[in-house]
Amino acid sequence: MRDRWGAAFLLVSALLAASAQASDAAVPGPVRLDAACAADLSARLGDGTVLGCDPAGRGLAVVVLGDLATAAHVAVLVPGSDVDLARLHDPGDPRRRPFGWAQALAGAGGPGLAVVVWVGYVTPDGLGVDAASGRLARAGAAALVRFVGDLPAGAHVTVVGHSYGAVVTALAARHLAADDLVLLASPGARAGSVGELGGGARVWAATAEDDWIGRVPNVRVGDLGHGADPADPDFGAQLLPVDGVTAHDGYLAPGTASLEAVADVATGRAVAVAA
Repeated sequence: MRDRWGAAFLLVSALLAASAQASDAAVPGPVRLDAACAADLSARLGDGTVLGCDPAGRGLAVVVLGDLATAAHVAVLVPGSDVDLARLHDPGDPRRRPFGWAQALAGAGGPGLAVVVWVGYVTPDGLGVDAASGRLARAGAAALVRFVGDLPAGAHVTVVGHSYGAVVTALAARHLAADDLVLLASPGARAGSVGELGGGARVWAATAEDDWIGRVPNVRVGDLGHGADPADPDFGAQLLPVDGVTAHDGYLAPGTASLEAVADVATGRAVAVAA
């Protein structure tokens, strides 16, 4: 059944790709700070400092919880598909959206941790060809490298990619000025092993058994599909516990083992979760 699903996935993706633009997406510049956009976003979030807010198109945003200038540890959250300015936060169910994840991680990590929600690239909208290809991920990876490189020097930096954001993070790995990379619910890493990712960061990964992303075939044909699952033991990443994770967007939900583990990694307490 999995093989038939994979073949159908690749066929549909190939047909979609035939009509898609072949060139890569342009690398976005640093997220500009539009005053009206920032004021509206601050009012919606009710917490954090808006570092960037660009309402053009679906919108880009960068928000930080904590003080980047003084934090000993910085975690950068890189969301995946369907995240944009309007879908950064869900006040009715914070666990569903990246700003709620950041709040939970900041709480678990304590006052020495600053958590950045980085929506600095155009994410795939839905599960079409953009989600199946690397076009947007490559543009996002270049922008992510620049953003992380501009963070204040001296802090321990962890980049946490979720879903398609984990693809972005994996593609950026070779050039990221980060100490740790965490790949959560990844559809693939576009590399066959931790060694192929490059860079000197420690790599951690997790995919919960009940997460639908586990049904996405870990294959790659040309630019379609994202290849090996970084949560496969053969990939070589250090695996994080997923007890309590019940959905694709639940890895940083309060009460989950993965939240505590990611907080341990982000604050330098990685020995507490290492296998």
